[in-house]
Amino acid sequence: MNLGTVASVRGSVVDVRFDGHLPPIYSVLHAGAEKHIVIEVLAQRDARHVRGIALTPTQGLARGMVVADSGGPLQAPVGKGILSRMFDVFGNTIDREAAVSDIQWRSVHRAPPPLVRRSTKSEIFETGIKVIDVLVPLERGGKAGLFGGAGVGKTVLLTEMIHNMIGHHEGISIFCGIGERCREGEELYRDMKEAGVLPHMVMVFGQMNEPPGSRFRVGHAALTMAEYFRDDEHRDVLLLVDNIFRFIQAGMEISGLMGQMPSRLGYQPTMGTELSGLEERIANTDTGAITSIQAVYVPADDFTDPAAVHTFSHLSASIVLSRKRASEGLFPAIDPLQSSSKMATPGIVGERHYALAQEIRRTLAQYGQLKDIIAMLGLEQLSPEDRNVVVRARQLERFLTQPFFTTEQFTGLKGKLVSLKDALDGCERILRDEFKDYPESSLYMIGPISEAKGKAKPVAPVAPAKPESKPAAKAEPKPAADTSVKATPESQPKPEPKPKPEVEHAADAHAS
Repeated sequence: MNLGTVASVRGSVVDVRFDGHLPPIYSVLHAGAEKHIVIEVLAQRDARHVRGIALTPTQGLARGMVVADSGGPLQAPVGKGILSRMFDVFGNTIDREAAVSDIQWRSVHRAPPPLVRRSTKSEIFETGIKVIDVLVPLERGGKAGLFGGAGVGKTVLLTEMIHNMIGHHEGISIFCGIGERCREGEELYRDMKEAGVLPHMVMVFGQMNEPPGSRFRVGHAALTMAEYFRDDEHRDVLLLVDNIFRFIQAGMEISGLMGQMPSRLGYQPTMGTELSGLEERIANTDTGAITSIQAVYVPADDFTDPAAVHTFSHLSASIVLSRKRASEGLFPAIDPLQSSSKMATPGIVGERHYALAQEIRRTLAQYGQLKDIIAMLGLEQLSPEDRNVVVRARQLERFLTQPFFTTEQFTGLKGKLVSLKDALDGCERILRDEFKDYPESSLYMIGPISEAKGKAKPVAPVAPAKPESKPAAKAEPKPAADTSVKATPESQPKPEPKPKPEVEHAADAHAS
């Protein structure tokens, strides 16, 4: 056995002296009385010394202590025995169940599949969430990112997608928690167990209380498991990562500890390489596909942050969550104008779907431009065509909200799963002004458009309503100004105060 001694310890950085054979890069070393301190070699300093980063706390480690070279890199368990289990970065089970059997061990450092083995066909991956399926369709075997700051609903949206997909997704789901809250991992495990989907799922966690080395490698461990199911079992894999920014953050901590010169905003100079090494392994091959959905924390809501910019470049769909929409109670708080998908082309989604998505975006963009005029001059100063655009846009905004299964206990609203056909039909009927006489609240937090008719009856006939509402607006300037701030269509001023408490309640619920 190749033995060395600890030369120095500085936090998580450990220098080890070997008089015999020097361990290669990425080798795993064990130290401590029970070999419980694990160190990964990241640099060879000279002919006798290596510098490594500890993947466990270094408490109790001292100079002169014996270090044993394991002779290989960090390994992850693979095989059918890992299904329904929860692991840490070392492949130890952390779900208090019996030890795993029927497994092999593989290195977490693997090359991406070569180009000749990659698949090039494009298929849509339905999620059952209206706003995503209509405006930001996901790709089967692609990578989608959920971008947002703190508390706008990234984890809620991710868990809702797990809930919706796991029913009609016949492959394996792997959840990788990188640097997030332990509480969320425990809740997810319990929810999946109650839903009966744990037998097709594997969970790997390196949460925020772990050292940076552990958080940095947990993504590689999860990918090694995913690659086994894709390449050996020939199955489709759904890989969910929460949160890919924490992977970059862990790399930044390691880079600083290793003494590298920081790049822009304190990020590591090797960020692009590290992220590519992880993301390029998520690929479609001729044997199966890994579809990945990743939550991406955006520091201080700044989308020009290098971490967000580098992550954007790897994704086939970017779902941007907006704090403004969350504050208005429009959940899921997806910004339809900032979000984009490479799948939203007529050749992939079809002419009708593409034309509808473009029309929805155009309507919402026009409404965004009109908001300033409404705030200054009031809704009455708009032309009839612009007023119709405002009505349609506000109805579309409300129709694209949806109650989630994962938030039933907070909102008291039953979750809804909506097919792409129903979502497209609903949007088309709103754009054709079929629901012009319905209050906006009837379209808020519903599933298919047919539920709006059961929720509220149309407002009084349109013909007599118009002459009555105009003089009232002119006679009383104060309510008009008030309406303009809310941008409520003039044909329905009364129903607006009603949904307000409901909206605030929903906002609080999702934010919590």
